[in-house]
Amino acid sequence: MVKKYYPYSDFVRDVKELAYQIGDTRFDAIIAVARGGMTLAHFLAEHLGIRTIHTINARSYEDTEKLAYVQLGHLPDISCYERVLLVDDIIDSGDTVRAILEKLGDPKDGTIAVATLFYKPSAVIEPDYYVHVADAWIDFFWTRDMHDFDDRQL
Repeated sequence: MVKKYYPYSDFVRDVKELAYQIGDTRFDAIIAVARGGMTLAHFLAEHLGIRTIHTINARSYEDTEKLAYVQLGHLPDISCYERVLLVDDIIDSGDTVRAILEKLGDPKDGTIAVATLFYKPSAVIEPDYYVHVADAWIDFFWTRDMHDFDDRQL
């Protein structure tokens, strides 16, 4: 499997690109797909001035192996919001986002928009906002850098 390292400097640039794409669209809350979407959600919330952030625990991979089904937990009640931004680091198969949207509501009614850094066109769902089309396994800085002990002084 080909892996592509995604550094912090690219991430900051890409968060600004996502914010630019979102433009003047206002969202009442952000929902981060944990764990991958949490860093992106925090930075987007900061940039867009959104103070309400929820998380959904979603698990569809064990390391690089896809699980048979998506495991979801801690679904927030979003009935009090007009517009919500669902954020994840990558839409690979799209199964995770599809499962979440099935639980939260229909994204076509305008209440939920989806934003991601990377998107694979073979996915079952296309995000409203994305920066890159992915053609490899993305090795995000928050994963690799936290497990790389060569640069730490212990």
